[in-house]
Amino acid sequence: MSEPVVRSERRGPVAVVTMNRPDYRNAQNSAMTYALDDAFTDAVNDTEVKVIVLAGEGKHFSAGHDIGSPGRDADQSFDRRAVMWWDHIDRAGGDQRFARESEVYLGMCRRWREIPKPMIASVQGACIAGGLMLAWVCDLIVAADDAFFADPVVRMGIPGVEYFAHPWVLGPRAAKEVLFTGERFTVQQAKEWGMVTRIVPRASLEQETLALAEKISGMPPFGLALAKKAVNQAEDLMGLRSGMDSVFGLHHLAHAHNAETSEDSLGGQSARSMRDANKGA
Repeated sequence: MSEPVVRSERRGPVAVVTMNRPDYRNAQNSAMTYALDDAFTDAVNDTEVKVIVLAGEGKHFSAGHDIGSPGRDADQSFDRRAVMWWDHIDRAGGDQRFARESEVYLGMCRRWREIPKPMIASVQGACIAGGLMLAWVCDLIVAADDAFFADPVVRMGIPGVEYFAHPWVLGPRAAKEVLFTGERFTVQQAKEWGMVTRIVPRASLEQETLALAEKISGMPPFGLALAKKAVNQAEDLMGLRSGMDSVFGLHHLAHAHNAETSEDSLGGQSARSMRDANKGA
């Protein structure tokens, strides 16, 4: 029997949800996306769970969206949950890509951001592109001292990942530097910019994350849910949601431009070529 792509376990009042594709640096395919959604749903419905921790098995948190592993499943249909658009499987061209990314990227991330329980990302190693989206939907990010981050998709001619939270999470200037260069930024920079809440030694990442989660779990659940909603609403009033909608359109304009002017909608790039072009990330 193959290993599940996502593991979930209870540790007292904390649900630990772990991405489990370490051989592919926890690259996010659709199977993983829907498995994460199942795990998060179970944690929300479990009244004993007060806090949710999102982690990645192995050396890296997540290398982002799966654009080349043997488990890539962009051509498969799943039981849709976000339901922001119709199923992509029998569509073509821009319709197909817009439908799929509305569901598994923007739609899912928006749903997870609104989960009424505190979520903590526990990040080590690489947190790249789509990996940023997974960390950003969490309320807090505890990062190991070996963590590094990047959104290099401008190299594909695309203005950032689908869940475009960059200006709000990083600030406008840092967001532009991250996007314009495509280079990795360090965990120390992420802390300075306000993206990461705590930096801890790699050896104690799990312990430190669980300790924070357990401390938060002692607060009244309804109060936590309302506090989370209050901060999220404030972000939305600062333009996060409407800004994300506008950039999602630009994202798909870039895909369409690539499809017309290069060999594919990714501008001829692959997971390997992206790594080779930016060895520092």
